[in-house]
Amino acid sequence: MKKKSILAAVMLMAFIASAAQNVGSSPDYIKALTAEWKGERFADGRPKVPDAILERLKNISIEEAWGVLRNRGYNNQFEGDWQVIHPDEAMTGRVVTAQYMPLRPDLEKYIKEKGKAENRAQQGGTNSWPIDVLTEGDVYVADSYGKIVDGTLIGDNLGNSIYAKSKRGVIFYGSVRDQEGLEEIKGFNGWIKGSDPSFISQMSLVSINAPIRVGRAVVLPGDVVLAKKFGVIFIPSHIVEELVITAEVTALRDEFGHLRLREGKYKPGQIDSQWTEEIKKDFMNWLNNYPGKLPMTKSELDDYFKERNW
Repeated sequence: MKKKSILAAVMLMAFIASAAQNVGSSPDYIKALTAEWKGERFADGRPKVPDAILERLKNISIEEAWGVLRNRGYNNQFEGDWQVIHPDEAMTGRVVTAQYMPLRPDLEKYIKEKGKAENRAQQGGTNSWPIDVLTEGDVYVADSYGKIVDGTLIGDNLGNSIYAKSKRGVIFYGSVRDQEGLEEIKGFNGWIKGSDPSFISQMSLVSINAPIRVGRAVVLPGDVVLAKKFGVIFIPSHIVEELVITAEVTALRDEFGHLRLREGKYKPGQIDSQWTEEIKKDFMNWLNNYPGKLPMTKSELDDYFKERNW
């Protein structure tokens, strides 16, 4: 009986240890969150959306991306009203998430103990930990609950480190300091809710690469972000390629429609409603003789029209 009690106690301790919440999400947890992604992954479990798709996504408008997501039932992926460090420069990338909360001493103690066990840096603040996990193509996305004064997650020193690792920038539902210095980092960009000269204080990092909320948007690690002057949209990894090709075709349809309207070949009602077979044929002939370079390959275009109804 005593042996059974000891065994039960050992099993309970093992269960508690395995169930303990880490600061950084495990690869298995991230894979479970993003189970619909079927492609390559990083060692941390995040989906590795191809660089070529990230580059093409820059040319997609927020409205076009939003429309595709709404049609797929993703209604909570957009957040607007940002201060943008370089507003005329779009940014795309793979998301690394971080969640911050107001500081509570017992929780902060636990976080630091877990961070030490996870071999995270012990010098400096915990706000440097998400930066340590960044790789090229990542965008550091943090929910710091809109705190501005004493809520500055980075200054220009950490900004330089972020750009060196990711060649991207940040999206913070919160603030930064040293904005003048951040503006001078060539290639770096940031979407923030404000800036302040104060240092971060009375805040605690509680998770890396777990689900977070950014204003109206729900964000998962490994999402792909499209950030532009007028807003930010977070795209589930398994939808990105479909979204890009759909938005590209929509843009081509609009270009064709505007051209034909200027020429007076069709009436507005014909272009704004379901296209006739005549217009569809005209559009396909126009695509086959497109005056520039199409954003997609011919095989991608053919596959698109095979699988989708006009």
